[in-house]
Amino acid sequence: TDLVTLLSFSVVGAFIASRHPRNTIGWLFCSVGVTIGLNSFAGAYAEFWLASGFGMRRLGETAAWLSSWLWILLLFVPTSFVLLLFPDGRLPSPRWRPVAWGVALGTAGTVVEYALEAGPLGDFPQIVNPYGVVGPVVGMVGVAGIILAAGSMVAAAVSLIVRRLHAGKVERQQIKWLAYGGAVVVGTIGVGGLTILWSVPASIVIMSIALLGLPVFTGIAILKYRLYDRDIIINRTLVYGSLTAMLVLLYVGGVVSLQYAFRSITGQESQLAIVASTLAIAALFNPLRRRVQAFVDRRFYRRKYDARKTLEGFSAKLRDETDLDALDNELTRVVKETMQPTHVSLWLRPETTDRVHTG
Repeated sequence: TDLVTLLSFSVVGAFIASRHPRNTIGWLFCSVGVTIGLNSFAGAYAEFWLASGFGMRRLGETAAWLSSWLWILLLFVPTSFVLLLFPDGRLPSPRWRPVAWGVALGTAGTVVEYALEAGPLGDFPQIVNPYGVVGPVVGMVGVAGIILAAGSMVAAAVSLIVRRLHAGKVERQQIKWLAYGGAVVVGTIGVGGLTILWSVPASIVIMSIALLGLPVFTGIAILKYRLYDRDIIINRTLVYGSLTAMLVLLYVGGVVSLQYAFRSITGQESQLAIVASTLAIAALFNPLRRRVQAFVDRRFYRRKYDARKTLEGFSAKLRDETDLDALDNELTRVVKETMQPTHVSLWLRPETTDRVHTG
């Protein structure tokens, strides 16, 4: 689930941020992807250190400590702020600022409890929290943080519903899917929070699945109601999704084939297979991307692809053509093919002769 969640948030966030860098939604989704990646890396390193004993003890314990509380950021921050800021990246009005502060402070309080609670770490019970603090204050701050963050999350969902009621026709349609998805996400996270009383792993799985609702319902809004230039998003998804799959297949196939060749020749495996495959993938990236882009344009965006080709041909002809009547006919043909208007007319400004007064 971590990989699926990371890819979902990262892809949607990267496209929105690249097209609308001032919209907080894109950067928020990207930060979720970074946090998931860091959490997964920290947990994997801690498991590696425990299994092998390789590396510094303090570094392994710190990695396990990070993995024990980073998921809190994913639980409250993306859900609440996306509901508050969608679709334009701004609060509905200044009166909703206390809700944003409630999310931040509640999340911080919850992090304090999980990060500073003394005793064994949750996913790594064999490791005692290296930064634990003994005393009731940490627990009290954690309980207050959870209550504040949960209440702010519900208020954020209400803010989206209120915004939809006062929005125009287009924005109302844009918000509809995310409002529905927000209610589903908040409800599912609530179920996951209750499930933690019986099973922590099941609770984590439920909450991870709930988080997928944010990019899923945001993606539906983008695709269905043309938020954030959906044609570009679809095009780039098709291109880079296909390109990634092809490069992975080529890389794995190259490594396996070269390793088999090295074993046949030398009787043992060699790291040269990995190095050679990596260099080959780096060399093939741009040529393969151009071919995939051209294929996607021809197959799924034929009309735009034909229009672009027509304009390129007209530009080339424009450099060599000197006959004004021929240019008139060619320009009219290009406009009809690319823009397909109901009527085309061309008006040429009459030539004027400048008069020079001397005296």
